[in-house]
Amino acid sequence: MENQVLLSVKNLKKYYEISQGMFKEKIVVRAVDDVNFTVMKGETFALVGESGCGKSTTGRAILRLTEPTDGEVKFNGTNLGLLPYEKMRSLRKHMQMVFQDPYASLNPKKSIRQILMEPLKVHSKFDKKESLQKVISILQIVGLSEYHLDRYPHEFSGGQRQRIGIARAMILQPDFIIADEPVSALDVSVQSQVINLMLELQKEFGLTYLFISHDLSVIQHMTDRVAVMYLGKIVEIAKTEDLFNNPKHPYTQALLSAVPITHPKEKKQRIILKGDVPSPANPPSGCTFHPRCPFAMEICKTELPDQAEFEEGHTVNCHLYSQNKEEITYAISHS
Repeated sequence: MENQVLLSVKNLKKYYEISQGMFKEKIVVRAVDDVNFTVMKGETFALVGESGCGKSTTGRAILRLTEPTDGEVKFNGTNLGLLPYEKMRSLRKHMQMVFQDPYASLNPKKSIRQILMEPLKVHSKFDKKESLQKVISILQIVGLSEYHLDRYPHEFSGGQRQRIGIARAMILQPDFIIADEPVSALDVSVQSQVINLMLELQKEFGLTYLFISHDLSVIQHMTDRVAVMYLGKIVEIAKTEDLFNNPKHPYTQALLSAVPITHPKEKKQRIILKGDVPSPANPPSGCTFHPRCPFAMEICKTELPDQAEFEEGHTVNCHLYSQNKEEITYAISHS
């Protein structure tokens, strides 16, 4: 992994306005709320959190598939938010996306030949003969063959469709790929094949991944660093090994306690959170996690926590690490 920043995300926000009628005030849904992180060249950086926390919206906002409300996204030093449509479209040959649902992300009316040819036509990379050779080559790399060229998506299994989705993202030889839950819709046996394929492609082509998932076992297996999201905000960032061995934020601790044990004799204490995830249309004041946090203090209800930094880039947004010891002892003893 190279020590060079490929992607920088600062204060990224994506709000959706929902109309309630002519005379009522619009509801504002804070899907992504002030997100900050960097992705280094050659690494696999993960965004993890439960469904609805804003992971996929963050990925789409980075590529401007959904226009962000505010914030700055820099790719290789270029501010993507300032680029006109044509330049942004041209830059997408360097940054691609693998979508979550292999059944919905492929056009059912087009053959695999047409699906894989389309990116090459859009970006005018090769002539017709070279394009066909490129398509055949990428199909072989992802474990399919020339025999599949004139078939349609409905003729393939879920795992094969996701391989085609990966081939479509890879065919332009990008530097950066956002993988939005690429294995969540697949059987467990097929998941490992797709994950291993992605790791092989990363090693062969020097790819950088932003891997979005709620499956912590997958995250542990294939990522270098992890950012944990809750209700549109990042609450903790750390190296994968550090996060799994020493989670700091109460939400991260609860999330990791939900990972199934790998052996019948293994004992694990499950942390059960009270209540439900609040609505992003009406988030709690202060720390958004405080209504469910077992260690919540009075300050958590009114003030957003500052970022506390530990060793080697392990950062946490939590009042537990910024308040005095007496308050923390009281919070823990009354949890």
